[in-house]
Amino acid sequence: MSLQTRVPFSKPTSYSTLQTLWNDCLTVFWGDWLDLRVRLVQVIASGLVSPLIYIVGFGLGLGSTLDSAMKPSAGDNYLQFILPGMVALSSMVISFGGTTFSICGDRLFTKTFEEMLLMPVHPLALHVGKMMAGIVRGMLTAGSVILVAIVCTGKVWSFLNPLFLLVLVLNCAVFSALGVIVGLNVKSLESVGIYNNFVIVPMSFLGATFFDPTTLPIALKAVVYLLPLTYTSLGLRAAAYLPFAQFPWYVVPVLLLSAIVLSAIGARQFSHQQD
Repeated sequence: MSLQTRVPFSKPTSYSTLQTLWNDCLTVFWGDWLDLRVRLVQVIASGLVSPLIYIVGFGLGLGSTLDSAMKPSAGDNYLQFILPGMVALSSMVISFGGTTFSICGDRLFTKTFEEMLLMPVHPLALHVGKMMAGIVRGMLTAGSVILVAIVCTGKVWSFLNPLFLLVLVLNCAVFSALGVIVGLNVKSLESVGIYNNFVIVPMSFLGATFFDPTTLPIALKAVVYLLPLTYTSLGLRAAAYLPFAQFPWYVVPVLLLSAIVLSAIGARQFSHQQD
């Protein structure tokens, strides 16, 4: 009587697949972090200039006039009202711009981007790893603006509470994901300037950073609410000043869904990228 020995065949579990994907994301991120950590001061300071100008010009200059004429919907004065918007603005600019220029530099100048495409990792890991580096860039710059906001208002936990930080991370994820897609598609640095002038700059002023969008006419309100920065500004402002019960919870799924959709688009772009 012969006995048959069965060799167990184990299929990769979903957990091991996710763990492998996560490890690949960290591998891609680590390559960017090695370059980023030697320029931390430059990265932190680069996104601080514009918010400081807006804070002085609008918050202190124009704000003193507006405070005598109206009461802001959040915060004690107009300066406090725009500070969360400045955090959103700085994180958007650096998350998008830093990620875009990082990929452009690898593709168009150092010509090291092809090496990354040959890595045996999932296209989604390539996108998420680059996006994680963009999130770190945005959070570093936003941290410096948060410090300015704390100094101006004296409200520490208004800008460091978990809900505020969650919305901020989601904003960095959305615009770093957008930066990856733009970086993969542009043909020159001049093209990056076009995207910046027609997408980022208009969004900086129309994304509810300086005004309450609920006061706009219906037509303009429809345009403003198409911009992801609007939801970030509303979420950060509510998390900083309003009671927990008044937080607009639709902000979180909108930003999360935007980041997921852009990640899917970016992963598809990586899978078909040829440089």
